[in-house]
Amino acid sequence: MSDICKEYLMNTYKRIPVVMVRGEGIRLWDDKGNEYMDFVSGLGVNSLGHSHPKVTKAIWRQAATLIHVSNLYYIEQQCKLAKELCDNSFADKVFFCNSGAEAVEGAIKLARKHAKVKGHKNKYEIITAYNSFHGRTYGAITATAQSKYQESFKPLVPGFKYVPFNDIDAISSAISEETCAVMLEPVQGEGGVYPADEEYLKQVRKLCDEREILLIFDEVQCGLGRTGRLFAHQRYGVTPDICTVAKALGNGFPIGAVLATDDAAVFEPGDHASTFGGNPLACEVALAVLEVMLESAVENAYKMGEYFKDALIGLKRKYSVIKEVRGMGLMLGVEFSRDLGELVVDLRKNGLLVNCINNRILRFLPPLIVTKEDIDRAIAMLDESIEKLFNDGSKRR
Repeated sequence: MSDICKEYLMNTYKRIPVVMVRGEGIRLWDDKGNEYMDFVSGLGVNSLGHSHPKVTKAIWRQAATLIHVSNLYYIEQQCKLAKELCDNSFADKVFFCNSGAEAVEGAIKLARKHAKVKGHKNKYEIITAYNSFHGRTYGAITATAQSKYQESFKPLVPGFKYVPFNDIDAISSAISEETCAVMLEPVQGEGGVYPADEEYLKQVRKLCDEREILLIFDEVQCGLGRTGRLFAHQRYGVTPDICTVAKALGNGFPIGAVLATDDAAVFEPGDHASTFGGNPLACEVALAVLEVMLESAVENAYKMGEYFKDALIGLKRKYSVIKEVRGMGLMLGVEFSRDLGELVVDLRKNGLLVNCINNRILRFLPPLIVTKEDIDRAIAMLDESIEKLFNDGSKRR
């Protein structure tokens, strides 16, 4: 299989030499019958794990009825999903698309049009934070303030400015008469799992109000239960004008959304669209996902997140090679003082899937349905691998 993939697929991923063929709950099986605990969740996508019965039932039921119809017509499932999202958030209106990057593109366009509608013809600039990640499309990659993602694709989209994360003075100084919005991840994911400071986000909100610019939260990775609240900004008590979500909303089925207040939702027919966005199948799946999240999964993510973080801090006390444990809910990062290539491979061989960022950060994104027993097993496996690979004095005395 790997030979076929190498021959016919574009080389856009450093692919792990494993072929996954089946999943159930937090577990995956490859084509050789090996079983894994999935603490990556498709990079935060499989929020309810694999083959969740309610999600699977929703797919079968809706696929047998109506998969797609144009947005030229009202779509029952889309309207229900929009209401459900608005009823459980700050938002008054929703736009549906197919991915996180598309949601970010929609937010960028919405912010720029909002400035024009308010009579600010020269306002178009959007401020984002260094180490952020907002997607791979042209607008989203320009918003992503990491040069490693941008160098090959310059010139980029004009009208973006970058500032250090968690630095209110930097944002204040960066705002100009051309600024229409600030866009931040409440918890930076791809950058290394860095949560925003609570006071920082509150000051950003105040600053945006004072300067009459929009505040956009990109919650494509950190939203929808991942931090132990339905939306990450709810943990901070800070409300945005626009919020992007995707990944977890479809539990693996492609769907994204832009949530906005009535004031910010200025799109009119012809301004923006998505052929597949909000189709009946995607929305029926998302409705099932939200139902499970609101019933139990979000609360479980909060409780298990606290339990998991405490366990990881316990390993930090044991091993000096661990520099820091950070994050919230079931979005956790463990930074080491050494490169982790061997560790990740060893864990995978032993049946634990984890993700490594910037060579030295383990990112944990287990499904929101994870249990204490699952976490205990993962911690034991991590402990064993660290002991085996870093046994040259890294253990604290």
